Amino acid sequence: MERVVKFEVLGQEYPLYTDAQEEDVQEILGLVKSQLEGEGHSSSLSVNKIAILASLNMAGKYVRLKRDFEEYRLKTEESVERIHVSIEQVL
Repeated sequence: MERVVKFEVLGQEYPLYTDAQEEDVQEILGLVKSQLEGEGHSSSLSVNKIAILASLNMAGKYVRLKRDFEEYRLKTEESVERIHVSIEQVL
């Protein structure tokens, strides 16, 4: 069931409409806050610039994770296929 979660980042409050579990919401908000508030951004940067830099940082991490997962998936499929062939040869 979708609900509104209010959270504060960089002194501003935002509503978040979500149906995610509370544990997931807290983890997401923690990641966002750490990116926006914990990167030692210069106080001369606007909130918008900080948000863009944090978004780029998270997007970069997502792309690396996606690539790493795809490599893992391919290696796993290859391993499963080798095991399957070995079992077929034995039988």
